[in-house]
Amino acid sequence: MSGLTSDERQMAEVIVSALNLEHIQADSVDPAMPLFGQSQPGWGLDSIDALEIVLAIQQKYGVELKADDASVTRAFASLRALTQLVSERRA
Repeated sequence: MSGLTSDERQMAEVIVSALNLEHIQADSVDPAMPLFGQSQPGWGLDSIDALEIVLAIQQKYGVELKADDASVTRAFASLRALTQLVSERRA
């Protein structure tokens, strides 16, 4: 398992909190693990979860993520990719 950066840990906490994922420890997830789909290991999230994550990111970071943006679609592949995109757009 790869170590989390402080930004990745914070993003994991945002996701865990927004989705009430009590079974996931935000400080011990693999940042490269897939967020969506049923592959194991993975978060196992679905499209409804994606909408809630987008809302939580907008509220927490002030970053708007649009479904028709290909870079957003790619960023939802993993915690690491999502954290990187949000960091870039906050700057």
